[in-house]
Amino acid sequence: MTEKILILDFGSQYTQLIARAVREANVYCEIIPFHQPINFEPSLKGIILSGSPFSVNDANAPLVDIEALHQRLPVLGICYGAQLTAKQFGGRVANSNKREYGRALLHKQKEDVILKDVIELSQVWMSHADTVLDLPQGFEVLANTEDIPYAAFRKNGTEQALYCLQFHPEVYHSIEGKKILRNFLVEICGCHQDWTPAHFVSDTVDRLSKQIGDRKVIMALSGGVDSTVAATLIHKAIGDRLYGIFVDNGVLRKNEFQQVLDTYHQIGLNVKGIDAKKLFYDELKGKTDPEAKRKTIGKLFIDVFQEEAAKVEGVGLLGQGTIYPDVIESVSVHGPSVTIKSHHNVGGLPEKMHLELVEPLRFLFKDEVRRVGAELGIPDDLLQRHPFPGPGLAIRILGEITEDKVRLLQDADHVYTKALKDHHLYSTVWQAGAILLPVKSVGVMGDERTYEFTVALRAVTSVDGMTADWAHLPYTFLADVSNEIINNVKGINRVVYDISSKPPATIEWE
Repeated sequence: MTEKILILDFGSQYTQLIARAVREANVYCEIIPFHQPINFEPSLKGIILSGSPFSVNDANAPLVDIEALHQRLPVLGICYGAQLTAKQFGGRVANSNKREYGRALLHKQKEDVILKDVIELSQVWMSHADTVLDLPQGFEVLANTEDIPYAAFRKNGTEQALYCLQFHPEVYHSIEGKKILRNFLVEICGCHQDWTPAHFVSDTVDRLSKQIGDRKVIMALSGGVDSTVAATLIHKAIGDRLYGIFVDNGVLRKNEFQQVLDTYHQIGLNVKGIDAKKLFYDELKGKTDPEAKRKTIGKLFIDVFQEEAAKVEGVGLLGQGTIYPDVIESVSVHGPSVTIKSHHNVGGLPEKMHLELVEPLRFLFKDEVRRVGAELGIPDDLLQRHPFPGPGLAIRILGEITEDKVRLLQDADHVYTKALKDHHLYSTVWQAGAILLPVKSVGVMGDERTYEFTVALRAVTSVDGMTADWAHLPYTFLADVSNEIINNVKGINRVVYDISSKPPATIEWE
C-alpha cells in the first residue's frame, strides 16, 4: 500500500512546488482543493496546508477545520496555512502594513525535529502580506527572522503534530526548505520514502492489469514522451491487447514518422502507422487562421483515428498520456468543477467513442514521467525530446500550409535541431524549433538575386512551459546554423532569431 500525503490547495502559485518537493523525497502525494472531502484511508500519513493569494481576514477566505484534521493526522501549515491555523486556534493575524517578500534568515529559538540538521541563519523565502502578531495559547515559537517573530511554530501537548511555517520551504530560494519538508515527512509523519520509479512501475502495471482485465485498449500515439511512456506501461500490463495508432498528419518533423515507428517496434509496442498526409494537406488548403488550422487538424485526426479504431473488434478502453499538471489545471480551487481540458482528451475522443479512459500517468509530473520511462528502458533520445505541439509544423508555418512549405520547414528545422545536438545545446533548452514566415525578401547568392522565404529560429528555457525566457545561444552557433540553413535549404535566404520571452509572447508563434 503506497503511503500518501495530501496537500490542501488554497490557490497558491507554489502548490505544485510543494508536491514536487514531497515527491523528490520519494513520498507520494496528491493535491486536492481545500473544500474536497478527505478520505482518511490507512495509507494517508499527513496533511500539508498550502499558501493562498487570500488574507485569512478576507470575508471570502477559504477555510478548513484544522483542529479536526490535526486530531487525526500530523499537519503542516505553510504561509496562509500557518496564518489560518494561528487564527483558528485564537491567535492574532493582521496585515503588517508592509509586504514580506524575498529572502530572510531563519534564527532558531529552539531545537525541534522539524528543524533537524538546519543550520543557524538558514536562508528562507517570504511571500505574504499578513503576519501572525500573537501566537495562540498552547503554541510555542521555534524560529524567527529579523522581521517575523513567529517564522516557525508548533502546537504543544497533542498526540498528532501541528507545525506552521510563515515562509515557503518548497521554493528554490529557501536553501534548506526541502530538508525541513523531509523532516516533516519522515521524522513526523513516519513516511518510508519508498515511492520510486521502480515502485511506481510495479504498482501501476498491477493496477492496470486489474482495471483492464481481458479487454482491449486503443491509443493514439504521437511520438511524445507522455503517450510513449503511458503506452509502454499499458503494454507491460496487457501485451498486444494494446492497439496503438500513429498518424502521419503531414506536419511532423523530418523523417519523424518512420523514426518513431521504428522506435515503437524496437521497444515492442503493437503500433500501426497511418499515412494520412494527403488528406490533411487537402483539408488545410486555403486556411490561414491559426485556430482554423488547429480545428481542421483536430477534427481530421479524430476521423482517421475512429476509422482505424473501428477495424479493431471489441475495444472497450481508450489509453491516454494525461499527466498531473493537466489534471491540476482543470480542477477549480474555488468551485467543485472537475473537468479535464478538452485538448488533453485527444480532441474529445472519449466523448465521441464512449470509451472508458486508461490514464496511467495522471498523477505524475513531466520529470517523473521521464524517470519512469528510463526505468522502463525507453531510449533516451525519445525520453529527452523537446515538447512538440499537437498541430505540429502547421502552427510553425504562418499562413497557408502547402506540401512545399512543409518540406522547406522540415529541412530547416532538421538542420537547427541537429546543430543543437551536435553542439551539446539541445538538453540546455526546454524547447526549440524553426518557424517559416509568410515573408519573402531579396538576397544574393553568387551572381544571382534571390527572392525567397525567411525562417525564424526559436529556443526557450523553462521549467514547466508556463513562463519561458529566450535561450541565450552563442552568436557563433547561430551564425553557423544560419549559414547551414541558407546554403542547404533551397527556398530560404534569410534567418532571424526570436528573442521574445513568455509572457508577453508565447513559445509557439500561432
